[in-house]
Amino acid sequence: MDTYAPSGYTTVAPWIVTPDTGRLLDFITAAFGGVELGRVPLQDGTIGHAEIRVGDTVVLAFDQRPDWPAMPSLVRVFVADADAAIERAVAAGARVVTAPATQAFGQRGGRVRDPFGNIWWVSAVVEQVDPEEGMRRLAEPRYAEAMRDAQETYDREMTGRPGSAVSAPR
Repeated sequence: MDTYAPSGYTTVAPWIVTPDTGRLLDFITAAFGGVELGRVPLQDGTIGHAEIRVGDTVVLAFDQRPDWPAMPSLVRVFVADADAAIERAVAAGARVVTAPATQAFGQRGGRVRDPFGNIWWVSAVVEQVDPEEGMRRLAEPRYAEAMRDAQETYDREMTGRPGSAVSAPR
């Protein structure tokens, strides 16, 4: 596969705009083992550009300007142990949106919302599952429940409603 990205970068990279990029970098380091690559401070004290490596991906970030709207992100991160990473994220100031569960496709994980409003879908591969087998497993009650919970907790988080209008998997 051809890539047009510079060495050490992926073809697609998330860019997170936050009111406090320095604290975001600290959060990513504590929760997901990020390694800061650098930051560009501006004359007004804000960060105009920052990069942090998480696994094989460089996450880019910069400070939100006062008159810009909030722009939270949804990011999936693969880790060795989703439960442990979620615990570290909570210790670093996040709150759980979706409790960890094992999904039909062989991944265990859940979601957290960081102190800046970004939602991280934290996943660990616990079993190699063929796509056809994953689809078949969705009919099993434990996997159907895990998918329903993932959908409903995210919907509640996004809407602020206590209930959810998300359709169940079939």
